[in-house]
Amino acid sequence: MFKPLLFLSLLVPFCLAGQQTNILSTNALAEQILLGNYDPADYVPATSNPAPAALAAELHAQISPDSLRTSILRLSTFGNRNSGSDTLSATTGIGAARRWVYQKFAEFSTASDGRLVPSYLQFDQDICAVGQHRNIFAVLPGTDLTRRGVILLEGHIDSRCEGLCDTACLAEGIEDNATGTALVIELARVMSQFSYPNTLVFVVTIAEEQGLLGAEAFAEYVQQRSIPLRAVLNSDVIGGIICGKTSSPPSCSGLNDIDSTSVRMFSSGGFNSRNKQLARFIKLEYRENILPMAAVPMNLRVMSPEDRTGRGGDHIPFREHGYTAMRFTSANEHGDASVGPDYIDRQHSSRDVLGTDTDNNGAVDSFFVDFNYLARNTVINANAAAMAAYGVPTPVDFTGSRLGNQLTVNIIDTAQVGAYRVALRSVSADWDTVYTLVGATTGTFPCNATGGLFLSVGAVNAEGVESLFSGEKIIGAASATQEPGGQTGQNIRLLPNKPNPFDEATWLSFWVNEVPVYHQANLQITDMQGKPVATLPVRLQAGLNEMLYTHGYGVRGTFTYALVIDGHSVEARQMVFAN
Repeated sequence: MFKPLLFLSLLVPFCLAGQQTNILSTNALAEQILLGNYDPADYVPATSNPAPAALAAELHAQISPDSLRTSILRLSTFGNRNSGSDTLSATTGIGAARRWVYQKFAEFSTASDGRLVPSYLQFDQDICAVGQHRNIFAVLPGTDLTRRGVILLEGHIDSRCEGLCDTACLAEGIEDNATGTALVIELARVMSQFSYPNTLVFVVTIAEEQGLLGAEAFAEYVQQRSIPLRAVLNSDVIGGIICGKTSSPPSCSGLNDIDSTSVRMFSSGGFNSRNKQLARFIKLEYRENILPMAAVPMNLRVMSPEDRTGRGGDHIPFREHGYTAMRFTSANEHGDASVGPDYIDRQHSSRDVLGTDTDNNGAVDSFFVDFNYLARNTVINANAAAMAAYGVPTPVDFTGSRLGNQLTVNIIDTAQVGAYRVALRSVSADWDTVYTLVGATTGTFPCNATGGLFLSVGAVNAEGVESLFSGEKIIGAASATQEPGGQTGQNIRLLPNKPNPFDEATWLSFWVNEVPVYHQANLQITDMQGKPVATLPVRLQAGLNEMLYTHGYGVRGTFTYALVIDGHSVEARQMVFAN
């Protein structure tokens, strides 16, 4: 995965010159489908689609650890998939690798009676001394043009070793990111057997390691052509289970720690973030559709930051272009990609290979990737994308009020689907409770009598499929616009940090009833001896104000955070670092 731009700044003049230009789909049909210019009757599968619950079961049953393993083994044979590597060879380099992915998409198209339409997204940009590049993608047309929408699943294929543009080194890039590429290929194989109201796009990007450039080109393409992109699910470093000596936090606890049952979901924002709402939706769909049949339950962790500390991934360009996006990453990573002289971990090195030959017979028999774990993560992607692709319309609006430990919600829904989900969140990044409301648009539900509440709603169609959820509203003691627990006459109030307990980052927030005249404001963090730890400049706005504070992995202890305006401390609170 991409190392921060600070690391790349000295390399920009010779390997990252200019912006993407001449962005185009090499298959005109793929583009016309994305634009909605097609007849859905031309893409009806030969057999009828199963009901949503049965579809989830089919996806779960058909995703294969062996198929994922076969793809990863094949990806390892290309030797070096750097974005600047060979494009002409039939056996090595990024050119051979992307042609192989395209061929896999073409095979799946044949198996699905031509319903899956493969293409390249070509663009011009000087990256590692190569001027033209290609993402690989395949489009599965939606069956309902009255609810046009696109769900995009992505993973990057490019690899690297210690040198950013080194095309001669061994750069198999197994964990980073043959695993994500294999996941997208497997999704295309299995999901193209069925149909969905919304269009699915399976994307394998390049130039992630040089600055998320392939994803940036695709996001720019989508925006230029006004393609109705509803959600992006990015998978990067998604099959390893072994912790390295170093690891980008929030991550694993120490060298050789094993975790094959957790996956991290990173997304941007705090309160009212549609990216976080997507991550919560994914977890809800897993819990209700897949968990009851899962032989090995998975723990889906909704993380506070958009990515690991100092790192980035291909979901970020889509978010920057205004689209809803999130990232899946293994609980454990083998390295933080620092690639310094004392760096011994695998990530971003020639050591990111399949595994080891323990019996010296010339064949790898101990793998660094857990193919069953990767399959479980593929199922999570497939189920969430399938349910989102039903395109159930989100309610137009809602209101909420709280009296004691009772919450009354009124949902405004022009589609009148007849059933709804009501989600409540308090101190964590995840929903605390999700209620169901049937046969009415107004309902009363139990809730905490004190403390802040964040409320959002979704609609449920006749087949039991949820919409993506609405934005959040803050629910106070009397209305959806009042700051929770506010005190009469208190213009600015510092709120408890969220989540609490938390991962290695936490949201510090405060409520402003009316913005005062001021010159400078900041949040100051100090230890219990009063020693300054961090100062975060803030801009006061009416309503809820939030700032993500990353304290660093492994920090423990009690600290104080205070809102300081023009040298005067308005209010202070304590928080405990527990990881």
